[in-house]
Amino acid sequence: MFEKYVRLLKESQIKITPQRLEILKYLDEHRTHPTVEKIYSELKENNPALSKTTVYNSVDILLNHGLIQSITISGSELRYDFKRGMHHHFLCKKCGEIIDINVECPKLGSMLECGHEVVEVHGYFKGICKKCINKKKEKN
Repeated sequence: MFEKYVRLLKESQIKITPQRLEILKYLDEHRTHPTVEKIYSELKENNPALSKTTVYNSVDILLNHGLIQSITISGSELRYDFKRGMHHHFLCKKCGEIIDINVECPKLGSMLECGHEVVEVHGYFKGICKKCINKKKEKN
């Protein structure tokens, strides 16, 4: 059940703890780009001894080792994403859902040609998602 996450932690030379395993599993299974508060409240239900500080510290370690990434698409609120490869995000201004978008960055090639090493690319799109558009059409 946790083999995938144990392997990720070992490969990154991060101490394996039950909390880190649970956080990785949660982020992998809930691709909703949650905040630390959301992660904490969801995991706390089945782990009453879990502290908010432990979640913050664990997320920080996972982030610093590149096992997860953070996004700030909705103001200054940090959200977390298990999907680590370069990709963009779409924020629905109606329902608030954040959706992964797999599009190439058009400027990445020219950055690499200049000799730069790109380790992160953040592209944010904002608008109304197709689910909200379809709901509005069904009402009308």
